[in-house]
Amino acid sequence: MEKKKALKESLTGYAIISPWLLGFFVLVLGPILASFYLSFTDYDLLSSPTWIGFDNYVQILTNDPRFKTSIIATLVFVFVSTPLKLLFALALAVLFNTGRKATGFFTTIYYIPSIIGGSVAIAVVWRQLFGRNGAVNDILDSLGIAGLNWIGNPDTALSVLIILVIWQFGSPMIIFLAGLRQIPTELYEAASVDGAGRFQTFLKITLPMLTPVIFFNLIMQTIGGFMLFTQAYLITQGGPMDSTLFYALYLYEMAFEYLRMGYASAMAWILLVLIAIITIIIFKTSSRWVFYESEGGR
Repeated sequence: MEKKKALKESLTGYAIISPWLLGFFVLVLGPILASFYLSFTDYDLLSSPTWIGFDNYVQILTNDPRFKTSIIATLVFVFVSTPLKLLFALALAVLFNTGRKATGFFTTIYYIPSIIGGSVAIAVVWRQLFGRNGAVNDILDSLGIAGLNWIGNPDTALSVLIILVIWQFGSPMIIFLAGLRQIPTELYEAASVDGAGRFQTFLKITLPMLTPVIFFNLIMQTIGGFMLFTQAYLITQGGPMDSTLFYALYLYEMAFEYLRMGYASAMAWILLVLIAIITIIIFKTSSRWVFYESEGGR
């Protein structure tokens, strides 16, 4: 009797989660396995895949200069934009954690760019702002400063995209704000009694207690940075001179412009391995700087 009841409960549970299971196997696991197989083939979307073994991987790693260019551009973008984005997000979160009036309203306002920042419309607006005759150059001209061809210059095009991504700091800001509100007020009261100033309190209490949240935001924003596509595709198209040829954009070009789906699938798995390596490095080094109160130490 008990076995029948347990079986009935199990079947009921599987029936409830069946939509998720169906979506996972059909829309997630299926494409993952398919791309893994295609990475070992020569496939142009128009004919049947032809097995070629590791040829795609060998060509990518040894005979594709644009692959190396895209890796460098992506790494520079991620390692510059991610710390700056988290810095701005933390600064705003600390400011909004003071309990002043209308902080909820301003928090919402600053969060909006994270919602619409990745849209096509914002990418088009950004392209117009930083165009040769855009609003940014108009402001500089009014100040007597010569404007630049921001998007058309290899030295500044990447900076335009970095600024756009930093502007979308609302999501990590909300997470930082939630973390700040979980820090016990007794710690700040004790620090105040000991005569600690705001800067000392921030370094000795706020930052250590917030390191798990910083760690989470760092992981999520780093992974997101590697997958940036829309902004680069619409604003710079990977140019000029491949200075903004991000990995995801180059992968898209190989798959849907040159119809080299097998080659693009191999690139996708290389990206997965690269992200996994960087994530593992962050996890391995986290024991040196992430503080968990429940563990009583670092």
